[in-house]
Amino acid sequence: MKHYASVPPLPVPKLEQTLTKYLRTLKPLTTPADYAASEQAVKEFIAPGSVGEKLHNMLVEKGSKEENWLSQWWLDVAYLAYRLPVVVHSSPGLVFPKQEFSSVKDQLVYAGKVIAGALQYKKVIDEAKLKQDYLGKSPLCMSQYTRVFSGCRIPALPKDSPHQCPDSKHIIVAHNNHFFKVQVIDEDGQIIPTSLIVAALQRITAMSDYSADPIGILTTEHRDTWAVVNSKLKKDAVNAASLKAIEDSIFVMCLDKLNNHVKMPEDMSPKSRMACQLLHGWGSDSNSGNRWFDKTLQLIVGRDGTNGLCYEHSPAEGPPMANLSDFVVDFAAKESVAGDVSSSWNGVGIEQLSFNLTADLVKDIESAKRNMDALVADVDMNCFSFDPFGKEDIKALKFSPDSFIQVALQTAFIRTHGHPVGHYESASTRKFAYGRTDTIRSCLPEIAGFAFSLLDPSKSPKEKYASLRAAIQAHKDYVQAAVDGQGIDRHLLGMKLLAVENGINVPSLYTDPSYSKSCNWRVSTSQVAVRNDMVLVFGPVVTDGYGSCYNPRNDNINFMVTAFNQDPTTSAKRFGDALQASLLDMRNLAAANMPSNL
Repeated sequence: MKHYASVPPLPVPKLEQTLTKYLRTLKPLTTPADYAASEQAVKEFIAPGSVGEKLHNMLVEKGSKEENWLSQWWLDVAYLAYRLPVVVHSSPGLVFPKQEFSSVKDQLVYAGKVIAGALQYKKVIDEAKLKQDYLGKSPLCMSQYTRVFSGCRIPALPKDSPHQCPDSKHIIVAHNNHFFKVQVIDEDGQIIPTSLIVAALQRITAMSDYSADPIGILTTEHRDTWAVVNSKLKKDAVNAASLKAIEDSIFVMCLDKLNNHVKMPEDMSPKSRMACQLLHGWGSDSNSGNRWFDKTLQLIVGRDGTNGLCYEHSPAEGPPMANLSDFVVDFAAKESVAGDVSSSWNGVGIEQLSFNLTADLVKDIESAKRNMDALVADVDMNCFSFDPFGKEDIKALKFSPDSFIQVALQTAFIRTHGHPVGHYESASTRKFAYGRTDTIRSCLPEIAGFAFSLLDPSKSPKEKYASLRAAIQAHKDYVQAAVDGQGIDRHLLGMKLLAVENGINVPSLYTDPSYSKSCNWRVSTSQVAVRNDMVLVFGPVVTDGYGSCYNPRNDNINFMVTAFNQDPTTSAKRFGDALQASLLDMRNLAAANMPSNL
């Protein structure tokens, strides 16, 4: 990291500042009686000599000794100890621009270019030649880039463990549920030519023209279940060697088959179908077994032209993956593969990985298939491009595009369900060493107030516009505080974890029902800006909630909205419609009422 700008340690915010902000975020979500109870819990927590003061001081001491007092805790709590399946619940997909393939050869040529592009990006990272990331004039920590490649999450009890193999010289290619180890870095440390990669892919597809048992489906299981099955698998030496080859690989390339036989909702858009393909693979009879969801990076190229990536979230946030994606898409668009490469495959080391499956392991696979198919059926996906305007139009209205969209998201929920709700937006803390994220609580009093004002026909346009300005300013202020290391949620988490680790009774602040309600993220959102026509996709974090990611582009905004079908009160389509209506209403309101420059 010496090649990049140095960044300061993560600060610990002031205790009273955190609790004052915390109470403010409760106002839209609580009754007066509940708010009064929360106020009392806060007073007890921050009183002189209180347990809150003690925990805060312990955190300050920890922060004085570490570059990032949060990083290991966050890795464990948010990811490695999280036991739900990583697929849908944790691992995002990123949808690349659709390709047109007239043949399998076209698919393999493009997949070869994607592989070559990713390897070139790895080379840039390895040689410390990345362009320094900035937020405004502040340099950002670049450490996440070092974990994009050659990583894998290893299932274990009670928590998983991270694995990195920085000297790896091979990738894994998955096709028809078969897995192949392919040497892509030669003995001199050079990336093999793209033509040889394509030739290897042609050889692999010829060797695997039938579907194998979907061993990869096991990686979609509950983490406790997968940890037990993984231990069983590794008792066999052949299986252990195959698992190690996958775990040590640079990344996995998934060559997907057509989804013609998959029953999809008739009204599902092509964008939403592609998003599901990248997020979960459409189930056990389709491509969900043609995956290894524990790998940090899976690149995916389908026969129908759907392509993109899926990544295991524990090592990195969206921006490094977004930058990788732009690089790969641009590289693939420029790279050419000339002539017939079919006879060149023998210049590449290819090894088909074998698995010895006992009757017990076959039962485990069958159980995983059923569970995965149920999860796929539960995902309600709505992926769309909002075309009436983009970020440049929002800037022309003198508003922050991100704040404008966040206000629209909370307004959409209130429009759909009639009340405000806990609303999460991720804020990057990469201005600090090993920074990951803090929470932007986007259900602020001003934002909820604006939403109700907008939907109230008795309010005048001037009142609504003033309320909109206040809402956007409140959000901007919160964003600035969060990216400056002055958020509240990680501070509160750190003190709670110190209490648990030191055998201190968890203070009443954390058992207060309003605390749980305010952290119940029924709207979970993220902005992941990508230059190309792409969007990141992920599932909701609660059963009765929504996930929403967006890519604001100059003249349009790419959105995805997810919900779970198991909850009858939510609908990704209805929420998406309300979001578009809210964006239009806000734009029209602002355009009609913004002050003249004259």
